[in-house]
Amino acid sequence: MRSNANIAGPMTDPVPGPRTESIGEDVSRETPPPMDDTPIGRAAQLAVEALGRAGEGLPRPEQTRVMVVANQKGGVGKTTTTVNLAASLALHGARVLVVDLDPQGNASTALGIDHHADVPSIYDVLIDSRPLSEVVQPVPDVEGLFCAPATIDLAGAEIELVSLVARESRLERAIQAYEQPLDYILIDCPPSLGLLTVNALVAGAEVLIPIQCEYYALEGLGQLLRNVDLVRAHLNPDLHVTTILLTMYDGRTRLASQVADEVRNHFGDEVLRTSIPRSVRISEAPSYGQTVLTYDPGSSGALSYLEAAREIALKGVGVSYDAPHAHIGAQSEQSLVEGIQ
Repeated sequence: MRSNANIAGPMTDPVPGPRTESIGEDVSRETPPPMDDTPIGRAAQLAVEALGRAGEGLPRPEQTRVMVVANQKGGVGKTTTTVNLAASLALHGARVLVVDLDPQGNASTALGIDHHADVPSIYDVLIDSRPLSEVVQPVPDVEGLFCAPATIDLAGAEIELVSLVARESRLERAIQAYEQPLDYILIDCPPSLGLLTVNALVAGAEVLIPIQCEYYALEGLGQLLRNVDLVRAHLNPDLHVTTILLTMYDGRTRLASQVADEVRNHFGDEVLRTSIPRSVRISEAPSYGQTVLTYDPGSSGALSYLEAAREIALKGVGVSYDAPHAHIGAQSEQSLVEGIQ
């Protein structure tokens, strides 16, 4: 049997205590302590519990929930949130599609999807009207999870879309024509408010905004919400901000708590109770072509995303999109920033 010593770092000696050995054929040792008394054992136990809870399953939505993960501010954990929530929902038993609309293709990389220049991608869907079913790939290691990858060609799509007919609704039409049954579609947007993001906002019904618990976290958020209002008024009356997720939370700092409190005060029930901690494991996972759910299932990051996915799924049962949502204009945005100074 292979040793587990290299799974989570060097093996440490169990709880101190006497240990007897005799040399020869009759080697006797005291019974070793339970596995969960060692760091490796505790990590393994957490992993089993986490995946066990994921496998319990959650209520499936009556119709496909299309969620747009957007924030034009970079570095807020947008792509990380998209892929890990998608993997969490899939582990809960849902069928989930990730649409990678970011030319950098980071969501495709994190899901282990090949997205070099010659791979059929979401660019072909938007520009050449290629059926979505021809570019969707199954994600390795996570049953029920699929990805429509992005390639570098997407970098020029903003310009190419300008001259096309129905340029704002091309993604919506592609999704409506997709015949495979899905419970969730998560769209990872680029960190801008151009035509790619507008296509996502027209295609979706829900907007999920990741907000990092750092200084000036809410800077520019007012413009995003104004754009959501514009799209709802002119192109997609079903669009609403339904979910705010706090990311990069460090409970050791007063600033993180202040940001979290301010966000909860302004957005109320739209803010998930679960926040995503700062985690080395979350950062490492994409370099191995994995989500944190498969890279380190017992880590705090994996457990947090599983809980966030559970909240989203339960919150969506009987959810009414006609409910008024919190607005944040330029003036209130400034007051939010001042509130955490």
